[in-house]
Amino acid sequence: MAVAVLVLVAVGAQFVSSTAEAAARGRDVTTVVANFFSFFTILSNVSSAVVLAWLGARFFARGRRIDVDPPALATALAFASTYMIVTGVVYNLLLRGIPLQPETVGWSNEILHVWGPLFLLLDVVLGPTRRRLPWSAAFAAAIFPIAWIVYTLLRAPLITNPTTGAPFWYPYPFLDPNTGGWGSVAVYIVVIAVAIIALALGVVAIGRARGIRMPIDPAHQKQPLH
Repeated sequence: MAVAVLVLVAVGAQFVSSTAEAAARGRDVTTVVANFFSFFTILSNVSSAVVLAWLGARFFARGRRIDVDPPALATALAFASTYMIVTGVVYNLLLRGIPLQPETVGWSNEILHVWGPLFLLLDVVLGPTRRRLPWSAAFAAAIFPIAWIVYTLLRAPLITNPTTGAPFWYPYPFLDPNTGGWGSVAVYIVVIAVAIIALALGVVAIGRARGIRMPIDPAHQKQPLH
């Protein structure tokens, strides 16, 4: 619950800073807001905060009793963990050296790209309520990132960059074909997609190794044919 609140505060602080800077400089605030929620970092952090709050609420609602996560919650947690780990890895490998914008809140940036992902990684390894998920869950985890990439590539050429005035806006430079060409973008997309599936497989594998397989209710077992 504490980490969920911390992540939401970090997102909120960056949102306020970004919109305030846009208003002060006469930029299109509506576009800035839409762009803000088009960053994979923001989407992954908000989704992880929702899942962590769900986990915490369930824990206290059950009288602080540790119990295996229900399927929907376990799946959502596996997805959120994968997206946050990807966010941390991609940022620190590809984006760490890029100069920050004036409106970037330093401590918020570190929480969203470092400490939040690290917490979810530790939860994968140490979380006490893991459920054994089917392997198909790992491949389902790729659906949202693929949809986000399609949305980004379709939307980007239609948006005027509110900062530079360029007739396009891409949330990350490695997705911008105007920088390295479509070949470079395609390579990054494939690498990231493979990395997401690999990480999701790892998350599911750890969950299956550490998790609990719930017994089948005898009332729902099939009776033998005579």
